[in-house]
Amino acid sequence: MTRPGRIALALALLPLPPIAQAGITSIRIDRIEPFADRAPFGAAGPYERVAGIARGELDPADPHNAGIVNLDRAPRNARGLVEYETDFYLLRPVDPARANGRIIYEVNNRGRKFLLHWLLDAPAQAAGANNEPRSLEDAGNGLLFRLGYTIAWSGWDPDAPRVNHGMAMDAPVAQRDGKAIVRSIRDELVSGTRAPPVETFRLSYEAASTDTREARLTVRAREAGEPLPLASDKWTFVDGRSIRLLPDGTTPQPGALYELRYPAKDPKVLGIGFAATRDFVSFLRYEALDAAGHGNPLRGAARAVLAVGISQSGRYLRDHIAQGFNQDERNRKVFDGVLAHISGAGKVFLNAEFGQPLRTNTQHEDHTYPENAFPFSAATMSDPVTGARGALLRGDGSDPLLIEVNTSTEYWQKGASLLHTDPLGQHDIGLPKTARVFFIAGTQHGGRAGLKTDRGPCANPRNPHNPAPALRALLMALDEWVTTGRAPPPSRVPTIADRTLVSWDEVRFPGLPGLEIARQGNRIEVLGDWVDPRPDRTKEYRPLVPTIDLDGNETSGIRLPDIAVPLGTYTGWNLYAPPYPEGELCDRDGSYLPFAKTAAERAKIGDGRRSIAERYRSKADYVAQVKAAAKELVAARLLLPEDAQRYEQAAQALDPTLFPAP
Repeated sequence: MTRPGRIALALALLPLPPIAQAGITSIRIDRIEPFADRAPFGAAGPYERVAGIARGELDPADPHNAGIVNLDRAPRNARGLVEYETDFYLLRPVDPARANGRIIYEVNNRGRKFLLHWLLDAPAQAAGANNEPRSLEDAGNGLLFRLGYTIAWSGWDPDAPRVNHGMAMDAPVAQRDGKAIVRSIRDELVSGTRAPPVETFRLSYEAASTDTREARLTVRAREAGEPLPLASDKWTFVDGRSIRLLPDGTTPQPGALYELRYPAKDPKVLGIGFAATRDFVSFLRYEALDAAGHGNPLRGAARAVLAVGISQSGRYLRDHIAQGFNQDERNRKVFDGVLAHISGAGKVFLNAEFGQPLRTNTQHEDHTYPENAFPFSAATMSDPVTGARGALLRGDGSDPLLIEVNTSTEYWQKGASLLHTDPLGQHDIGLPKTARVFFIAGTQHGGRAGLKTDRGPCANPRNPHNPAPALRALLMALDEWVTTGRAPPPSRVPTIADRTLVSWDEVRFPGLPGLEIARQGNRIEVLGDWVDPRPDRTKEYRPLVPTIDLDGNETSGIRLPDIAVPLGTYTGWNLYAPPYPEGELCDRDGSYLPFAKTAAERAKIGDGRRSIAERYRSKADYVAQVKAAAKELVAARLLLPEDAQRYEQAAQALDPTLFPAP
């Protein structure tokens, strides 16, 4: 061997410096408990609940983590890595041999589990009981259990409340040169719209000073109104995280927008939430043991992982994909398929210094917070508003198969049309073969089983329509797409080409007696700096809304039997009633107005829609039409056969007196 060769061999045999190993380092299982009193779910048998803590580490130098804001300013351990830990929760078959090898991972919504009562029709429970599913009732119709899925959750938002079994994570606080980061930020504070009325407002971050002279509080009744300053002696800090109005006993005006600008401190590295999801799911599907030799709680290989996100968590998943977190640090895919429901065109205000992921942009509330930014669609296109070019999907091999589902509300409030049109709403665009978009007609944002028609803060009765049967069919189609390659049904959305998608000023409403009518949806604008936003009307996108028929029901998308064979009008919009800001869109609620029973009854109240007696010859005729509509949806793979039977049974159970002889 030559001398250079001997030197090379000697160097090769020298011990190498240790390489930082990041990802999940420790899985701690705190409890394993029976689910549903060990009731068997078909061939999958009984299930059990598993809860614990996953600890992880991130290497700031790894390119997969480069996009995490302030990760380089987080404290590091002796190995130069940033530590975090997150709650996790599993529902798994007791016998691992009976599991189907697939994980359904639901991204929690503000710490809450939605999957069982939003997709499986389990009853909504009070005081966060849905966050700790225990009983057979909590399994709803049991579909995912009967099929042997493992269902998983983990925390991603450090500020999600852990009360009532909520899920969160612990993330480090960023510092600049070893000192606390202090920055003037903006908090929008509202009472009584999305939560019960309050007397004390909770702040997003701790104030660096509780001197009201160093902060500024304004109020306005509606988004477009002029903010009126409140003198520093008209309000006070209760503590570093909350304020209230003065004198004592003064309550906030319902629905009014209070804005506090104040010096805030100690921002957490919120973007770690994306990496925590990535690494926990990657551990479940690829690893057998953690660094300490503790076993993977999945107890077997995962053939595939499907992610489900509802509302905020659907926007989280859109951002997770766009920011490159569907590939782990070893370049392995995290989610094979993603179902994002009621996300509109938005993302989540998470990966930013002083981010506020609880925000959701609507016409009235949170309107000037970051959420809606190009690219909106899975399709690659150019943006005439900003000059950018891009797509939600990255095209780098990490993209999941993607199904996005929205209701009528997302077209009025969340820019959902931008998923399948150009940014200016001038023409339809084709989606890549790996993406689908669906519109569920006649449904409000929070649609699920068991909703009532009470008004709440709204002017109109609220919409009770349940979209879950369509979601179940689409989730099963996504599973087939991932595991067998069978493509799901084609996208089903309103289009510009067939005039089922128009600007909101082109919608022509029929006579709807007693119903307050929406005249304008939520504008999607370029906002600039979120602390001092200045919406630019010369830089607006053009969201469109679905057209309606003579009943006021939408004519396109997935028309479930309640909409295809209606007993009333279902909308995705509603308006606030006094003392709330009258005339503004009532958050993300829809409206419902039943048909009159007879022609004489509708004539008496001036109802322009046909009565029940004029459209159905008898109850048997109604049941037959429901059955036919359900059969058509089953053939299109947009409804499961068991749900078609449920629709027929519900129609049979209606009171016969609802159908007077014509």
